[in-house]
Amino acid sequence: LRRDGEWDFYWCDVGWMKEYFDHYYMEEHMRICHFRNHYELTRKNLMVKNLKRYRKQLEREQGKSEASKCDFYPMTFELPTEYHMFVEEFKKNPGQIWIMKPVAKSQGKGIFLFRKLKDIVDWKKGEYQPLPDPTKEAPETYVVQRYLEDPYLIGGRKFDLRVYVLVTSYVPMKVWLYRGGFARFSNTRFSMDAIDDTYVHLTNVAVQKTAPDYDPDKGSKWSIRQLRQFLSAKHGHDAVYRCFRQIDEIFIKSLQSVQKIMINDKHCFELYGYDILFDSSLKPWLIEVNASPSLTASSTEDYELKLGLLEDMLNVIDLENRLLGKEKRIGGFDLIWDDG
Repeated sequence: LRRDGEWDFYWCDVGWMKEYFDHYYMEEHMRICHFRNHYELTRKNLMVKNLKRYRKQLEREQGKSEASKCDFYPMTFELPTEYHMFVEEFKKNPGQIWIMKPVAKSQGKGIFLFRKLKDIVDWKKGEYQPLPDPTKEAPETYVVQRYLEDPYLIGGRKFDLRVYVLVTSYVPMKVWLYRGGFARFSNTRFSMDAIDDTYVHLTNVAVQKTAPDYDPDKGSKWSIRQLRQFLSAKHGHDAVYRCFRQIDEIFIKSLQSVQKIMINDKHCFELYGYDILFDSSLKPWLIEVNASPSLTASSTEDYELKLGLLEDMLNVIDLENRLLGKEKRIGGFDLIWDDG
């Protein structure tokens, strides 16, 4: 991006979109890395709201079995607005563990687990007032989710998947999946005894690398290929194939849930970072979708992966008009949805 405003491609942050996008004239060929209201999918509370709405729509139009394909995220409530609904649900299953997350923060900031209602009452009194004083700012919005207490473990450790999904257009919807995702392991063995130990429960690299015994050379990442090989050896090829088909379904259904409300624009594309967690039965769960997945490298392999990701992404976006529009595979990207 040159200062005089002449550019072809701008890797902007979401703050820039909010401030300038509506007042900015873009020439035909210019490309920018977010959609105008990307937050409909990438803010934790809006993602769940859109998925719930889409599930109801599917049930009306195609019946219960189609709608049940959207049951891939943990039970979630938004606070403060759904506080009473949450308390009702909480009381049905005493002792169940819940996880609390601020809707607009990343890298594990502000997240905590709890199993007693009094923990959340104390928290509310602290930084959080459900009936705000009109002179003060409204309280920060949080989501509270049922915590998956039986994650799939490898070597006693919890992990999640980071998968990159590129959307080049919402109308028609065109979705590319990057083959080079990875599994991120927590540094500490999993246990439900220490629910306040973030090193056990949060797999974000930003959290893990602050652990006292973190060793960057040991690496807390596996490529998706390594993970698939490991799971196939243990559970057989078919089970793993089914599991990864379900993950593809998560990408498509979540994007369809926002397709009608996303402000499509030919200048925009989005590289989402999906976070997926397996439970002990190998069912994949959607944890969140990131609008600005970290492109900082934590090792040499990580550097190569992210460099390849960005290079291939630029080839898919095709600023030089070299593509025919019929391609199904470009570099590490596979076209997984092309307008149905």
